[in-house]
Amino acid sequence: MNKIKIITDSTSDLPLDIVKKYDIEVLPLIVNIDGESYKDGVDISTKEYLRKMEASEQFPVTTQINPQRFYDCYKYYFEKGYKIVSIHLSSKMSGTYQSSKIAAELLQGDGIIDNIEDNIKNIDALNVTSGLGILVIKAAELRDQGKSISEIKTEIEAMIPHVKSCLAFGSLDNLVKGGRLSKTAGFIGNMMGIKLILEVNKGEMAVMDKVRGSKKAIKKMLGYIDEKGIKENTPTVLLNIENEDILEELRLKFKDIKSDYIEAEVGCVVGTHSGTGACGIFFVENY
Repeated sequence: MNKIKIITDSTSDLPLDIVKKYDIEVLPLIVNIDGESYKDGVDISTKEYLRKMEASEQFPVTTQINPQRFYDCYKYYFEKGYKIVSIHLSSKMSGTYQSSKIAAELLQGDGIIDNIEDNIKNIDALNVTSGLGILVIKAAELRDQGKSISEIKTEIEAMIPHVKSCLAFGSLDNLVKGGRLSKTAGFIGNMMGIKLILEVNKGEMAVMDKVRGSKKAIKKMLGYIDEKGIKENTPTVLLNIENEDILEELRLKFKDIKSDYIEAEVGCVVGTHSGTGACGIFFVENY
């Protein structure tokens, strides 16, 4: 059986125990704040970073993984006899996926691998945070079932359109500042107690619904789970960043439907755009 390494980036927001369980390599993006640079999830915790962000007068900048870092990582595993499946956040949100493709081409050009097709599969998840995380976990499970890198890529890309998300935010200010949401949508969402329910749709953040108040936001999220259904034998993730109220309602929902789930916290890069008070669910719909 070929040795296969699953590689992703820190925007997958995977809990450390999951990373260790599935032997996943996570490359950190960089967050830059007040003249200092930190590796996401390595040099600074999310809580420390959020406090820095709240105290800062400037909005932080996040930096994609460059091709050289991918090159070095891929080369390390190739020299140990691995083939690679590399899955990354949406190409519509970052240039990280493109960097991974460039690195693979450079490795072929330098003669380190004979050809890309037989050695590495780069996958654009068209998702971020736990939506990306779900795909990474599934890829690792497929690897452990003895699937080839080609089979893993085929199954993951077939699953991508069916990864669903439903997210509520305490404030939309950071999404607007970071360019993830239009100023008009942000203005509507922050006025008169209206909450926007957001989703990741075709690789971008999009407004799913508008509701008034937290209770209706919770009702919408719970109803969305019932509407779509959850595909058996696929990971489900409850994502949270200092919003215990909605998180507890989601926990109760999954206890009621007797469905397993993973809890994850937002990392620094995603936290830059979400701010505090965000909570949501990511799952694979029945298809």
